[in-house]
Amino acid sequence: MTLVETTFRTAAFGFCLLAAAAASAAEPAGRQSIDDAWFTGPMLAPSAGTLPRGHVLVEPYLYDVISPRADGFGSLTYLNYGLTDRLTVGLIPTFGYNRIGGGAGSSHLGVGDVSVQAQWRLTRFDADSGVPTMSINVQQSLPTGRFDRLGERPGDGLGSGARTTTLGWYMQTYFWMPNGRILRTRFNLSHAWSRSAGVGDVSVYGTAQGFHGRAKPGSVQTANLAFEYSLTQNWALALDLIYRHTGDTSVSGRSSPYVTADDVRVEGGAGASFALAPAVEYNWSANLGLLLGVRVIPHTRAAPASVTPAVALNMVF
Repeated sequence: MTLVETTFRTAAFGFCLLAAAAASAAEPAGRQSIDDAWFTGPMLAPSAGTLPRGHVLVEPYLYDVISPRADGFGSLTYLNYGLTDRLTVGLIPTFGYNRIGGGAGSSHLGVGDVSVQAQWRLTRFDADSGVPTMSINVQQSLPTGRFDRLGERPGDGLGSGARTTTLGWYMQTYFWMPNGRILRTRFNLSHAWSRSAGVGDVSVYGTAQGFHGRAKPGSVQTANLAFEYSLTQNWALALDLIYRHTGDTSVSGRSSPYVTADDVRVEGGAGASFALAPAVEYNWSANLGLLLGVRVIPHTRAAPASVTPAVALNMVF
């Protein structure tokens, strides 16, 4: 059994044990009010809610993508603003540093691709009718990270070079457990499609020095089911379950300037991957919380095995 498989199973088993123990230990009191349950949010599933008008959310993540031959240290920060009570707009900058075993990693901390987003809330949760909070989210990535002409430093590649549009449908609702505690649940679906990008020389697409052509990342469909269990007002357990399907990424072009016609044409990378991300939350208030979690991806044809510990601080002003 590999390290990833062991971590995956241990994390799932541990989360179930903690939730079961907490549920059985809690005395059946009255039904917990939503205001009494403070949440930071699970590690991966964004909220279907929107910010009140004029309020700001800042949520920086620090993480390390650990795979058999590399470490991808990175940061991602959600910067959201409530333009109206039903419309939130935001910016998601990223930074990274790659350490590659047996190869040339990043020469320095670099900027990755930046995304802008807008989220429109369609409905708000209503406990009487059972209507969940639902929203439509649109993101547009901007190719600000280096992706080609990497020379002897392929680890400097932190972007895709392609503009990617992602359309998402987010849902959030609340369930009350037999002991009266709240289980907040999110279910998000998204579809991302990318334009092609011009690529030269050594790149994140595996091209070599002298190459000149284009690359087009495959479309990506994602389903994310997430749970948060309110242990106490301050403490919560979270779990993300993710399914991701990636289409073929195509690369075509000339291997050198001396070739008169395209002699490189590659398609690959299609397939499905799965991930599990358990986490623990501590919330000082309804507007300030800390999350510590780990994402585990078993090896598939579409994705290498990886373990990604992460920490995030959620702040609303």
